[in-house]
Amino acid sequence: MARQTGLVKYNGTMGGIRHFKIKGLPGDFAGMAGGPSAEQINNDPVFIRTRENMNEFGGSAAAAKSVRVALSQIIKQFSDPRLTGRLTAIMKQINLEDQTEARGKRAIEISTQRQYLTGLEFDANLSLSGLFNAPYSLSNTVARDSATFTIPAFNPANLVNAPAGSTHFRLLNAIAVVSDWVYNDTTGNYEPTDTALNEIADVQYSGYLDLNAVTALTTITTTLPGSPTMTATVSVLNCVGIEFYQQVGSNYYLFSSGNALRVDEVF
Repeated sequence: MARQTGLVKYNGTMGGIRHFKIKGLPGDFAGMAGGPSAEQINNDPVFIRTRENMNEFGGSAAAAKSVRVALSQIIKQFSDPRLTGRLTAIMKQINLEDQTEARGKRAIEISTQRQYLTGLEFDANLSLSGLFNAPYSLSNTVARDSATFTIPAFNPANLVNAPAGSTHFRLLNAIAVVSDWVYNDTTGNYEPTDTALNEIADVQYSGYLDLNAVTALTTITTTLPGSPTMTATVSVLNCVGIEFYQQVGSNYYLFSSGNALRVDEVF
């Protein structure tokens, strides 16, 4: 694949060369047009490895989408343009850990490979630790349906790296349920093992905290709606984050950038 560097920018095919853009990447790209037909890829024995890879990639993309759907309430102000690709890559890593099923049908067992999601920054260019350094603790119930984010009193002037112009911040605690995914031979698709539990979530916030005043002890508790009973094949992502505001009169305006969210624990 080539990258265009000239002044002329266009999409489409010219002289056997296809020109296109890639979401999240600057500039214009070019590659050879053509290639095998869809019928060849779907039926020719030569492409059996390709079909297996496509199948598992589709399952990994579906599992990644579950994370984004579960956290759709907050994800927009925290994610970078390549989050979808990074999440899909993580799910593919988990998929490759399955040594039981045949290629093309390997399960995505998040419940046994939770370490791959732990520590995920929703914006790869902005670490939570780079913005928020106050001590805190996370705890969850035995039933795995609730989690508490506890932050002792601290001075934001020393422990919060706020963007210019901000006057306040809020801390947040989010939990999201993500199921393992398995291949269904009947439907020919990857499906969650626990459809009813998959994508259940809750998000809770602190109050608006003044960047120029010592905060009091802050406790933020999230609880999944409906008192669901967790199963062995679901995982709960416990995410913590910080977002910044500017106060104007009695109103608080959220900054469109400079906010951070991280998967701190998976239980």
